Amino acid sequence: MRMKLILLAIGFACFLSGVISSGSDIHSVFSYLENDLVAAKSSSPPQPLMVALTLIQGAASKGAVCLDGTLPGYHLHRGFGSGSNSWLIQLEGGGWCNTIRSCVFRKTTRRGSSKHMEQQLPFTGILSNKAEENPDFFNWNRVKLRYCDGASFSGDSQNEAAQLQFRGQKIWLAAMEELMSLGMKNANQALLSGCSAGGLASIIHCDEFQGLFPKSTKVKCLSDAGFFLDATDVAGGHTLRNLFDGVVRLQEVQKSLPKSCLNQLDPTSCFFPQNLVQHVETPLFLLNAAYDAWQLQASLAPPSADPHGSWNNCKSNHANCNSSQIQFLQADFRNQMLNYVKGFSTSSQTGLFINSCFAHCQSERQDTWFADDSPLINNKPIALAVGDWYFDRQAVKAIDCAYPCDKTCHNLVFNDGTSSRVGSQSTSDGTISVVDPQSTSDDTAVMVYSQSPRLTLTPLYMLTAKCLVTNYMFLTH
Repeated sequence: MRMKLILLAIGFACFLSGVISSGSDIHSVFSYLENDLVAAKSSSPPQPLMVALTLIQGAASKGAVCLDGTLPGYHLHRGFGSGSNSWLIQLEGGGWCNTIRSCVFRKTTRRGSSKHMEQQLPFTGILSNKAEENPDFFNWNRVKLRYCDGASFSGDSQNEAAQLQFRGQKIWLAAMEELMSLGMKNANQALLSGCSAGGLASIIHCDEFQGLFPKSTKVKCLSDAGFFLDATDVAGGHTLRNLFDGVVRLQEVQKSLPKSCLNQLDPTSCFFPQNLVQHVETPLFLLNAAYDAWQLQASLAPPSADPHGSWNNCKSNHANCNSSQIQFLQADFRNQMLNYVKGFSTSSQTGLFINSCFAHCQSERQDTWFADDSPLINNKPIALAVGDWYFDRQAVKAIDCAYPCDKTCHNLVFNDGTSSRVGSQSTSDGTISVVDPQSTSDDTAVMVYSQSPRLTLTPLYMLTAKCLVTNYMFLTH
């Protein structure tokens, strides 16, 4: 009640003072699709900014090519006003390929060839150019670096017989060189971000990113849904470790991993964020769902570990999980995640937002990043938590209570391929299906967000929210 009264008072004050402006300038085969989600939206959502694909023309001469040898690319929307010299780099996700067969398949998709990439992508969430959708970064130079190597921008090898180029590290370097030439070298503020496999990449390349800039430049990194655990699956195996081991060996990923980690652990272990983060010196923020939907599907209870399908109902909808399944997710996954971030969280320069949701990738989606019903921890949405941390307005170590206490989640629900998509809209990676890791058929499962019941925000509350956003901008830009 006190918060409502405060917000009402602030909203009224903003209304009287005329502060609010009108408008604003304001991841085998299945893996390459793992972060493509479908979201239910309102019947007439605002049209997102569409940004064209740019290919890096000089990349081939540097050996920086996609799996099939085509040029890598990115989408850039220029900043303006106070954000003209601030840069946000978003590394695209989309899983990994760990065998010659899966990589050969991958190069026939947009995850392995620029020939299949969309010519335009919608910029939403952290990439939005609207202050009311992206209060702290809307006017920055915002870049989406496309993912076409299958090893989180970190491999450096080839397979001539299969005509495969594993050049993720070279793609990273070529892209950074091009962006520096386009003005990023003059940045006074920079943020390296990424979702899923891109979130892992943002951890791997975080210190390297900071090294591009003088010490006077404020540089930080954000990993969204990139905290992949070396977890035990429901059969007692290590499905994800087996996958990662294939990726690391096939693409010689060890060349891109911190030597300080490799001096202590094997390369595959150093590909897991739980072992990586302690070697990152640059300020890093971890945004992750405590019951990550992709990890539940592909790491904890894949068909190879659950051949009789006893987890199928639970995987398709968390509401169908029985008590023993929930206990497994609590003790063997969430608690393990929280144990691994304990040491990480003690540093004053790190940030955390671990919400108890069945979700995956929450920074690129508008409804989960910043909207009237976005997920909250301590009444704060993700966008403001990341902004508070980046601009040093407030320390952010937000860890949610255990499921099912959080009623603000936008949880993922999996339907079969015949399910309708009424009122759905694609994410910035496009509307796509998630393919079963053991399947060789075309059967797919579509992921849809289901929102928990929330109070409807009144127009006055929204006026208040916009006023607060406006004041955030005045204070931090």
